[in-house]
Amino acid sequence: MFPTSLSPSRSADYQQCPLLYRFKTIDQLPEEPSIAAVRGTLIHSVLENIFDAPAGKRTYDLAVSLFYSALETLAESKPAEAALIYGDSVGSQAPSSVSAEMVERTMAPVRPLLETYFAMEDPNRLEPHARELAMSVELDEGFEIRGFIDRVDRTPSGDIRIVDYKSGKAPSPLYAEKAMFQMRFYGLAWWRMNGEIPRMLQLMYLGNGQFLRYEPTQTDLVVTEKKILALRSAIAHSADQQSFPPNPSKLCGWCSFKPICPAFGGTPPPIPEQSLWTSGSSLVEDSIKAALESVTNELP
Repeated sequence: MFPTSLSPSRSADYQQCPLLYRFKTIDQLPEEPSIAAVRGTLIHSVLENIFDAPAGKRTYDLAVSLFYSALETLAESKPAEAALIYGDSVGSQAPSSVSAEMVERTMAPVRPLLETYFAMEDPNRLEPHARELAMSVELDEGFEIRGFIDRVDRTPSGDIRIVDYKSGKAPSPLYAEKAMFQMRFYGLAWWRMNGEIPRMLQLMYLGNGQFLRYEPTQTDLVVTEKKILALRSAIAHSADQQSFPPNPSKLCGWCSFKPICPAFGGTPPPIPEQSLWTSGSSLVEDSIKAALESVTNELP
């Protein structure tokens, strides 16, 4: 039965637009990276790696240094993505040829996000239980949920807090529930993997310094599990019918696939043979959290 797995990103794709889910999951069409997505990925790297330093050394200056180091590494491995951050003028230049002025211009939109992070919490007072934690747990025979959790904290009393970083602004109340579904997804996975219900699910929005917090109950997580299984059934029905219709909305303005969407006069490629279908991207690809938030960040 298709799909055999779901991540928060693929779940969100189908709920937003079945055709978007098809393009990403079944067709495996590439997307053009956005500045927001690449910058968000680099900031996630900073907030993961800053905890490698000993307590007392986890400073704002270190965070800035980690960001630039991550950007230099990206410039070597994926110069086109790094060019989005440096600006088009950098082109294919080596990191060593980038001027100090260009570096400062690059860091200008990053510094406020890092400053906000340090205003929201002091990493020197934290010792995470886990960072970038891969999760994979079977909910039903032949079906699992999977993804990455940015950070897991455990208090001295044993309580668990699951934390996710967002480089954009907190959503309006209209979209808060959609954002928290991702966290309930992670809370469910933790519960099924470890037998303990997280005490707190926490989203940190660096764009405006706001927290979105929720204390889940067992009932909440059971309801989330039922929703995920119902979502899987809906996707399976679409797969059986080979019908993934578009769902036009204001989000279409940020969609990479708009030129081939029939809702806008485009023509999708022929759907691949079903024997070639997969359940979606790898765990590594799903770890690019900024891709999940790049559209939501633009919502009112």
